[in-house]
Amino acid sequence: MFSTGSCSLLTPSSYKIKSNYSPSSLSSSFAICSETVPFDDSRRIIHVNDASKRRCECLNLYKELIPYKQAWEWQKSLVQRRYSLIEKEEDSSDTVIVLQHPSVYTLGTGSLEEHMNFDMDNAPFEVYRTERGGEVTYHGPGQIVVYPILNLRHHQMDLHWYLRSLEEVVIRALSSSFSIKASRIEGLTGVWIGNEKIAAIGIRASRWVTYHGLAVNVTANLSPFKHIVPCGIKDKEVTSLKQLLYGTETDTSEVIDSMLIDMAYESLIREFSEVFQVSLDFKFVTDLNL
Repeated sequence: MFSTGSCSLLTPSSYKIKSNYSPSSLSSSFAICSETVPFDDSRRIIHVNDASKRRCECLNLYKELIPYKQAWEWQKSLVQRRYSLIEKEEDSSDTVIVLQHPSVYTLGTGSLEEHMNFDMDNAPFEVYRTERGGEVTYHGPGQIVVYPILNLRHHQMDLHWYLRSLEEVVIRALSSSFSIKASRIEGLTGVWIGNEKIAAIGIRASRWVTYHGLAVNVTANLSPFKHIVPCGIKDKEVTSLKQLLYGTETDTSEVIDSMLIDMAYESLIREFSEVFQVSLDFKFVTDLNL
């Protein structure tokens, strides 16, 4: 999807883990999917509050389908607040928003219509042109999207470092929770399993304040990617965590899908805290006056 770069609407039985992977951290109740496993809500308690680290507000909506335009407006509002504080030479905490989107295509600053395999006047989903870098991508249910609003003055004023750090978050998350070895491909942005992209990254940074971010395919239906050339790369495919673990995009139970989303979220947010050395302070939308 994505690189550096007004958001406008352009158009209305049992399963087995593939033998390639044997995630050591998966519980037996997770790996043996023929049973109905009650969800233990206590698993989602995440302790990443460290007073020695920079504070980062976390808007945790990873179970929610937030319309793309709404999330973009939230980001823009938070960015404008950072600008105001910078002008006053005041500091503020960072913010990270974690959510899912209803099905939508988004175009970056480098997007070409030839990379969309459909009539723009009859698009299968809403299509937005954004100010993020990169090409066309798809967002939808089952994909965890992370939008960091960071003041890089308090991290590193280096966009290359920032992009590599976002990739590192995903690489570590896949390794620590699922024993999946992901990697980078030289000259391309994102996280890859071989020649298949599992995470797309695309950002905007102005006055060293970041927004937009990364998207990880967890249980997402990948068929909408067939209607575009994802990120403008014609010789690469996309994959998902579910496809890697189970060899399928669709045929797993809701229990398994929910647990995959939970585990992926927990791992991503922990690794985000570690990579960027921030202490997460979990908030509601009303807390942030959005």
